[in-house]
Amino acid sequence: MFRTQLNPVPYEFKITYQSSVLTMGSCFADSMGKRMVDNKFNVFPNPFGIIYNPVSIIKLIHFAIDETYPDDDTYIKSQGVYYNYDLHSEFSALTVEELKLKVEGAIISTHKFLQEADWIFLTFGTAIGYILKENNQLVANCHKVPAKQFEKHFLTQKQIISSFENLFQQLTAFNPGLRIILTVSPVRHLRETLELNSVSKSILRITCHTLQEEYEAVSYFPAYEILLDDLRDYRFYASDMLHPNETAEDYIWDKFMSAYFDESTCDTLSEWVKVKRALDHRPFHKQSGKYGQFLSSTLNKLNKLGEGIDVSNEITQLQKILTTYSNEKKT
Repeated sequence: MFRTQLNPVPYEFKITYQSSVLTMGSCFADSMGKRMVDNKFNVFPNPFGIIYNPVSIIKLIHFAIDETYPDDDTYIKSQGVYYNYDLHSEFSALTVEELKLKVEGAIISTHKFLQEADWIFLTFGTAIGYILKENNQLVANCHKVPAKQFEKHFLTQKQIISSFENLFQQLTAFNPGLRIILTVSPVRHLRETLELNSVSKSILRITCHTLQEEYEAVSYFPAYEILLDDLRDYRFYASDMLHPNETAEDYIWDKFMSAYFDESTCDTLSEWVKVKRALDHRPFHKQSGKYGQFLSSTLNKLNKLGEGIDVSNEITQLQKILTTYSNEKKT
């Protein structure tokens, strides 16, 4: 053996195709959320865009629970475009009124989803935040405003835990059955230097461990450890040498499945992957009889899957293709 394999302990409670999952946080939460969407889970991925520090993530969840909105002074104009300090730059507009509508829409949608959600998947990216000097407030994104207007700030474990404890009390009252998965993003923040990145990740990891130990409804998924200790090789990184590549993401996804999905969910997912591969297939000879058999066989598999997951769009699309094929064969 030339590596140390990490096998996460299976969690007692499982995510199924009947579960509703909200993902929030760094780009890793974005990646995992999109993967779950692609695999037909009921997921609301990163509704406020990529957010790196845990206190800002928690603040946005408070907004969603209470259906309250960012203060007016958090809206800024930078390089001719309006942004909000509490959200990712994908929330932008040419007028502040238009931007407020986008932000309020995201908060209302997240509120509705959270009411029925079973899981929140939170990925903390960094413990380094930036304080806006003019009001001493932590921002989620600096939006390319000159650096001199901010002060770099290390969030402490105490600060993050205090923020989380307030959130957990509110979540418990809002949706008592909700469970939370915490992760530390495996993506390193080299802009802060490797040394400070290590300090930052250490704070986040200790915080997650403390919360996992304190709350029965909170678990930790070791994505950080899987990439840095299990895989532990630059061949598992993208060309920027920071983000996991597709092979690494597949590996982490498999580990996540083994920890949080039951056997039935894994079986359904396996069948969906096979059907999805068939749907992506591009035949060379569309007029052949084998193509018609392929379409009918794939449609039958979709109809069976439709008993457990929502494949209605795929069924409708394939029925249209099959009808077109049958009509062309008659002419």
